[in-house]
Amino acid sequence: MRLYSHILVALRVTGVVRLGLRLKRRVIVSIDYQDALDYIFSFTDYEKRSGFSYSVDFDLRRVEALLRRLGDPHKGAMTIHVAGSKGKGSTATMIASVLGADGYRVGLYTSPHLHTLRERIRVGDDLISKEDVSVLVEKISHEVNAVNNPGVYGQLTVFEILTVLAFMYFKRQQVGIQVLEVGLGGRLDATNVIVPDVCVITTISLDHTDVLGKTVADIAKEKAGIIKHDAMVVSGPQSSEAMAVIEQTCREKRAKLIKVGTDISWKGKSFNLDGQSLEVKGKRGHYRFAMPLLGDHQMENASVAVAVIETLCDMGIDVASESIPSGMARICLPGRFQVFGSHPSLVID
Repeated sequence: MRLYSHILVALRVTGVVRLGLRLKRRVIVSIDYQDALDYIFSFTDYEKRSGFSYSVDFDLRRVEALLRRLGDPHKGAMTIHVAGSKGKGSTATMIASVLGADGYRVGLYTSPHLHTLRERIRVGDDLISKEDVSVLVEKISHEVNAVNNPGVYGQLTVFEILTVLAFMYFKRQQVGIQVLEVGLGGRLDATNVIVPDVCVITTISLDHTDVLGKTVADIAKEKAGIIKHDAMVVSGPQSSEAMAVIEQTCREKRAKLIKVGTDISWKGKSFNLDGQSLEVKGKRGHYRFAMPLLGDHQMENASVAVAVIETLCDMGIDVASESIPSGMARICLPGRFQVFGSHPSLVID
């Protein structure tokens, strides 16, 4: 019954209705938020599926084809692209929060979500609205159909459609900077259709080995696939195997590499159940700040975020040093070692 309802919604959203025994095209009527969700999730969702091939089932050409039909909404805004095995969502959120504290209009795209799909696409502190999701799905559905019907590059997926929706929303919202978290891997991830101003690779470890490769070096090669020619690259601390791959890719692409843990260092200062404070020694200065996040890994992520902010400053993007503690202090990351109450405390991670 669920699949049948998806088919009906897909037909309705793409403007196809059954009248007697004939199929006719009609103008799309308004759909509500639940219809939009049903449409999106009527496609293949690799977040909930195993046993697929990264190199066979993922193809950026179908995403590029859809974006072309929509006027290439992914182009225009400055872009920060974040890949890695651990901490990429936290790091992306930190970067966006600091830039937002400095007054920039920032679009943030992350995955997965905790409570609502709308968490994945936001501008500043505001999630995309239900109404905007519905409007954008109406707009995109005809073009999805046009790309999928020939099926030259395979069928669009849930994540690919969400990624395009994010680009469309950011363009409509006239963001100046978009921060994008990679979904899976990097090289063939739907977000890798952009040409980033800064590429970020957080710590790489063995993850999705059934898809990305059996060794850290194999996985690093896929993650380093986001590095573009002449780009600025910020890397979190890496194993020797992963760093060797990143360094080699940067040499091949003539990209400048900044290493957190070498060029940038940090030191924890204090912590309690409400958060922790640290000092980051960057290339442009020292920054001491507190954040409502716990764990040594979050200090590492924060140091990567500071390195990205400094890199933007080197590129001529003016970010006041006081925006770093201001942005870090207001971060909200539900479900990341989040502590509730006391005697006893409840930790959700």
